[in-house]
Amino acid sequence: MALAANGVAAQKSPPGIILAGGALGVVFGDIGTSPLYTLKTVLLLSGNNPTPAVILGLLSLIIWTLILVTSVKYAVFAMRIDNNGEGGIMALMSLLVRKGKGNKWVIFSALLGAALIYGDGAITPAISVLSALEGLNIVLPAAHPYILPATVIILVALFAIQPFGTAKIGKVFGPIMALWFFAIAALGIWGVIQHPAVLLAINPYYGINFLFSNGFASFLVLGGVFLCVTGAEALYADMGHFGKKPIWMAWFGLVFPSLLLNYAGQSALILAGADITHNVFFRLCPPIMQIPLVILATLATIIASQAIITGAFSMTRQAIQLGWLPRLRIKQTAAESYGQIYIGTINWLLMIVTVCLAVFFKSSENLAAAYGIAVSLTMLMTSGLLFVAMRKIWRWNLLASALVAGGFLVIDASFLIANLIKVLEGGYIPLLLAAVVCTVMLVWHRGVKATSQAISEKVMGIDEFFTKIREKNIPRVPGSAVFLTRTQNDIPPVMRWHVARNRALQQKVLSLTINILNVPRVDPAERLVITEQAADYWRGVAQYGFMERPHIPELLQSIVGMNCQFQLDDVTYYLGHETIVGREDGYGLASWQRSSFAFMVRNCTHVTNYYHLPSDQVVEISRRVAI
Repeated sequence: MALAANGVAAQKSPPGIILAGGALGVVFGDIGTSPLYTLKTVLLLSGNNPTPAVILGLLSLIIWTLILVTSVKYAVFAMRIDNNGEGGIMALMSLLVRKGKGNKWVIFSALLGAALIYGDGAITPAISVLSALEGLNIVLPAAHPYILPATVIILVALFAIQPFGTAKIGKVFGPIMALWFFAIAALGIWGVIQHPAVLLAINPYYGINFLFSNGFASFLVLGGVFLCVTGAEALYADMGHFGKKPIWMAWFGLVFPSLLLNYAGQSALILAGADITHNVFFRLCPPIMQIPLVILATLATIIASQAIITGAFSMTRQAIQLGWLPRLRIKQTAAESYGQIYIGTINWLLMIVTVCLAVFFKSSENLAAAYGIAVSLTMLMTSGLLFVAMRKIWRWNLLASALVAGGFLVIDASFLIANLIKVLEGGYIPLLLAAVVCTVMLVWHRGVKATSQAISEKVMGIDEFFTKIREKNIPRVPGSAVFLTRTQNDIPPVMRWHVARNRALQQKVLSLTINILNVPRVDPAERLVITEQAADYWRGVAQYGFMERPHIPELLQSIVGMNCQFQLDDVTYYLGHETIVGREDGYGLASWQRSSFAFMVRNCTHVTNYYHLPSDQVVEISRRVAI
């Protein structure tokens, strides 16, 4: 019987059409709800009375942005560079590091890009739900004062249900989003019928002519046009959950055509003389169907927000496993799905920021001013990493890499520059959030590295240690002991301190090191390597991928038959607890970094919980570490 990567019996993969349907509710929620606010924002930036040439130019820019950024950059190029099936900026960084191509600028670019996604994740739920409920302004104008309170209630409820998991209700996400895409496509077709000449916008001439006909003002409109591809990063980031082909099937088969049709339909309605004082998206709908459309739009935006929250949880877990964030308590909310997790700290912080953004900006129009700058900068970072990957992994020559990745960089840089005017209008908020997250990542990584170096300076060789035990007649008492350590060659410091304090050592001893590799998953057959290095003393090295969850008691079940003669029901786990202090010579980490790292160490999830150790079998030994 074949074994899957997680060590359980392999099951037949679901058909591609089923995976493509599931991807609709996870991958395409954000980009799929962008027609609610994109064209409305673009029209505000271009003026209140757009001419037919301007409308065709704006639509042409939206169409070709969807083609070049989402279809070409992400679907065609980025998704072909995967880390054992996993995608996303953190997975790409891990791949480059594993291939020996990860210099400090590659790592910093990836960390900055990942940090910026948190800023985007805080704004997306607020702007999406607000824009959906604002459809009530057309149907029920008297409901306007209640739109913001209703948005806050929906957002709080959305974050409040996260601890319970979304496995059950998640099964309806795909069908609802499929209905959403069919609906917006049908509305778009109806709009195009009103003014078929709008299809001329497929010609890129109209977009280019618009950009160069109105000077810098036209260029700034790109900041609004860019909103049509917010969420495109999800095609790459969620590749590991569904696979390339189902995502391609969903994108090119349904999502991409639906978006094009809807944007064309909205533009056609404007060409036909529709009132643009309210959201044109809802003008596409016959009056009798507008309330059902508002309900469907609200459900779609809730699903899009759920996908963003789940993505933040998943990326946080990757960052923790790779050593870039402190350990946080991770709760598995569904045993059958590894992606169904809950991280309380991230959930409540996102909720606070999201609700505050909704209350502060009050409308989707105002929020659009803060939206896009974080995503455009993330995409710029991804393009830079793609250039490195083309050169070092695909072995393309410099000219080919520069032409392709350089083209992406020019597009991304153009959108970023256009979005820079938003900094003072609220764009500083996602940048500030990203700066905080990036600083936490860098400080934690530096602190862990400095701590490991300080501890390794005080290690003792195996032969020297056991010679001293014999010389001092240290007794070997009945029982088994597991010492968790970062040290892979010498005696773990916590083991040496245990013997020094207790004047005894268990008969059977295992020193265990957990390594997180720059791959998503590790073959179970290669999970644990154990070698005997002295009489009744074994060295164990366990390897996990950054998408896996270390579980030490389950891991140790595999040593049965490895000649360790361990009694797992009588094992004691020994951990070292570090108290961070400054070095006496004044060197080491800067004071603010050391204090910040010490604070994170005190407040991160305890090793006992993180590795699922039985608390009544754990002994913790405190130690002062100067860094």
